[in-house]
Amino acid sequence: MRNEVVTLIAEAVKELNEELQYESLERVSEETPLFGGDDGIDSLSLVRLVLDVEQRIDARFDKAVSLADERAMSARRSPYRSVGALADFVIDKMGE
Repeated sequence: MRNEVVTLIAEAVKELNEELQYESLERVSEETPLFGGDDGIDSLSLVRLVLDVEQRIDARFDKAVSLADERAMSARRSPYRSVGALADFVIDKMGE
């Protein structure tokens, strides 16, 4: 299942990047930075990505998840820092 979630997130990132044209998002892998640091996307783009991923998870797995919550926002290691971290967070939320 993790590979499916990573692929789903990568597809969402690639689609978002068609508009944004971030050089760091041209080749998406689990290590691709999403938010924070010099290569990350801005906060508005992160919101768009999170909403898109939530919709894709619901459509593919028939499971509604909320990826923007207090725990995620206050975590020491942000679940939005990379594609792999977001995938782990999604899987965790799906199991709740």
